[in-house]
Amino acid sequence: MSEQNNAPSNASNTDYRATLNLPDTPFPMRGDLPKREPGWVKDWNEGGLYKKLRAARQGAPLFVLHDGPPYANGKLHIGHALNKVLKDMIVKSKQLAGFDAQYIPGWDCHGLPIENAIEKLHGRNLSRDDMQAKSRAFATEQINQQREDFKRLGVLGDWERP
Repeated sequence: MSEQNNAPSNASNTDYRATLNLPDTPFPMRGDLPKREPGWVKDWNEGGLYKKLRAARQGAPLFVLHDGPPYANGKLHIGHALNKVLKDMIVKSKQLAGFDAQYIPGWDCHGLPIENAIEKLHGRNLSRDDMQAKSRAFATEQINQQREDFKRLGVLGDWERP
């Protein structure tokens, strides 16, 4: 007994899309987050989303989350992301619950973490004035970078007045 192959010889040319029952949506098939996310952040900033949220809750009971700010001593890592995203969720949920829930960012720019970063970059035995000048410049640079990274994580806050 021999089996016959009933498959069409041009099976590789068959268009199977016509056999699927998929809804037609305006959403793109790909997420393309790295391409689309900067546009969202730009829209939030240009549209004044945080200011609109503040205006909507003006006069409501105040909710204050005292945030322990990050050190301005390097690029963000997963610990920063987890910390800020969780705190942002709390602030946003309180906002949705009817509170005037503000987020005013800040950074810890004093002490050993920044001095350690400067020593790694420029070596030890710097004069006090040189250490302070390099620390100030480094912290300013890190604050600017971290601010932009936190915005890209979707953290809403008064970024113009930290």
